[in-house]
Amino acid sequence: MRGLGPALTARRLFPLRLCPRPPRPVGHRLSSGSAAAEAGALERAMDELLRRAVPATPAYELREKTPAPAEGQCADFVSFYGGLAEAAERAELLSRLARGFGVDHGQVAEQSAGVLQLREQPREAAVLLQAEDRLRYALVPRYRGLFHHISKLDGGVRFLVRLRADLLEAQALKLVEGPHVREMNGVLKGMLSEWFSSGFLSLERVTWHSPCEVLQKISESEAVHPVKNWMDMKRRVGPYRRCYFFSHCAAPEEPLVVLHVALTGEISSNIQAIVKECPPPETEERSKISTAIFYSISLTQPGLQGVELGTVLVKRVLKELQKEFPHLGTFSSLSPIPGFTKWLLGLLNSQAKEHGRNELFTDSECKEISEITGGPINETLKVFLSSSEWVKSEKLVRALQAPLMRLCAWYLYGEKHRGFALNPVANFHLQNGAVMWRINWMADMSLKGITGSCGLMVNYRYYLGDTATNSTSYLCSKNIKASEQVLSLVAQFQKNSKL
Repeated sequence: MRGLGPALTARRLFPLRLCPRPPRPVGHRLSSGSAAAEAGALERAMDELLRRAVPATPAYELREKTPAPAEGQCADFVSFYGGLAEAAERAELLSRLARGFGVDHGQVAEQSAGVLQLREQPREAAVLLQAEDRLRYALVPRYRGLFHHISKLDGGVRFLVRLRADLLEAQALKLVEGPHVREMNGVLKGMLSEWFSSGFLSLERVTWHSPCEVLQKISESEAVHPVKNWMDMKRRVGPYRRCYFFSHCAAPEEPLVVLHVALTGEISSNIQAIVKECPPPETEERSKISTAIFYSISLTQPGLQGVELGTVLVKRVLKELQKEFPHLGTFSSLSPIPGFTKWLLGLLNSQAKEHGRNELFTDSECKEISEITGGPINETLKVFLSSSEWVKSEKLVRALQAPLMRLCAWYLYGEKHRGFALNPVANFHLQNGAVMWRINWMADMSLKGITGSCGLMVNYRYYLGDTATNSTSYLCSKNIKASEQVLSLVAQFQKNSKL
């Protein structure tokens, strides 16, 4: 298992099963004094645990001669952490670890000064290189040693994946904040990226004859278009469908990220046509297949967020499909647009507060929509779009098509975060080198599709000869490659809206 680190063998990656976190007693309330005493005792226990479990950083000269800490020290941390029932308690322990056991800034300053001094004096290259190596060593946070030694425990990497999932959740809930926590998250993400690099990942195809446990995990992990029942699952792995997942070489049947593909004769514009409830065909006619549609990708382990497993999986599946179908020439996604409705409701809400100001719709659109809804456009649309009832009105659906299509185009193409697409799904496919190809009206009529993105979906098309160039252009210059349809809708938005 070269590359996973010393002693990180196959059995050590995933077998660990922590005991369930004990629930808090029901019906028993502590007095304020007792609660404060209990909290103080827990904090003291955390500090004592960290002093005992986090290995000290050896002196530079002894870095390769210092024996590893006793396995029990790291096991104590794993056991203690697994026994913390509340998210706030786990967040507090992680916060104390990040703040108290990071980089020794005094050492960093001292080694930096040494490097700068050597650069000003004519010395042999070896002297300068060793000084730079000392600086690199000083820049390693102390908690990295703890994570490294935990990874050697049976199931230690699984524990670290779960720990990072807890850390990300705590950050989202504002239970922990600050640069020290963000830095620790980055360090742990980097370590996981090494352990889950493509060389250690196996691509596996799921069929109806796959082990029942694998089918169950695939079904439970589907986050984009939930699997309704076993017949639905059978359709998704049967003829004209492909399902692939990455597993780690140490745990072959443990899905990490899952990709569902539909094999069609054209680029699909409606998800219900793909996940419709009907008996699966018995056979597959290859002559009818000209297009591969990636319609769902789900990460099963929240702690691996940002490790880029999805990007690698898409590229591997593209190659796999080309091997199976050499004549296959068209590759595209049919993707949801999470966040669009929320973004639109935010615009309507801000304009409603400014005494009915309208900068989203043309005068004729305002008149038509107001007549249908029976009130001021901003206020009534906020109510209608907050539920799925509006799709039952054919008149309202027709009236909203033009304005929502151009607003969606702008949301995908024009709304940015640090120069990149704000929408996470758009950002994912654009990083992969896809083209923002077509926005589809009433493409997802499920409750989730209507409430989350007003029923809209988008195709990101993969032109295999251009993906590398497109990806570089997006990542380096933040240029979004888009089709004439999308650019036309963006131009309509810029003409008719005044944001």
